[in-house]
Amino acid sequence: MRKITAIANQKGGVGKTTTAVNLAAGLALAGRRVILVDCDPQGNAGSSLGVHDDGLPTLYEALIDEAEVASVIRPTTVDGLRIIPSGIKLIGAEVELLEVDRREFRLRELLTAVGEEVDNIILDCPPSLGLITINALTAAESLVIPLQCEYFGLEGLSRLVTTVQRVRERLNPTLRLSGVLLTMVSHTNLSLQVMDEVRRHFGNKVFKTAVPRNVRLGEAPSHGLPVALYDSKSSGALAYACFTEEFLQHEEESSR
Repeated sequence: MRKITAIANQKGGVGKTTTAVNLAAGLALAGRRVILVDCDPQGNAGSSLGVHDDGLPTLYEALIDEAEVASVIRPTTVDGLRIIPSGIKLIGAEVELLEVDRREFRLRELLTAVGEEVDNIILDCPPSLGLITINALTAAESLVIPLQCEYFGLEGLSRLVTTVQRVRERLNPTLRLSGVLLTMVSHTNLSLQVMDEVRRHFGNKVFKTAVPRNVRLGEAPSHGLPVALYDSKSSGALAYACFTEEFLQHEEESSR
């Protein structure tokens, strides 16, 4: 059965898109059939995989019933990985869906039409807790929270956890926290203190893998490649390879 995972944190700049792209690519390189859904109007997940705004239908058109979901799925630079791209028009969807019945379920219903030839669907959420993120959390079975290892990375985390609890209570009782992924880790005392604080609060819900600050992770998107294909020996690539393995282990354990 296919698994749907949301990558979410309402704070920007914490590595959501980097995590979504490299997890999706890692799963595809491991033999999974993967679709990455870019739920962020900035469209960075698409450009990170060589898919740019060329006027073709995107997630926006699918959400407002102007296009079939099959028509918005595009190939990427990675075999086995396809993407539903996004664009700036997606900002308007928040307003246009306000009057739609079951608006929080629009993405879930859209993804049911994807078919069974998919093993994993990864949702790259925008840096907000608006209607698009609520749609993603309602559609997902699991959630990964990337958390930057800096003081401001902790801000708003409690609000996200509260939102997840409300979504679970009112919209999606099957949603579970797969784990918190520590990102942009450095060897400073502050970074280590944040890591300790997060592990103390979330316990075994913190992934053992921590993603370091790495120049290659920042360079790879400009080449339209995940870091595993851009520089497989870099510390960023090795970290995301370990994270992908850990994610798969969690997925297997949760399905038992």
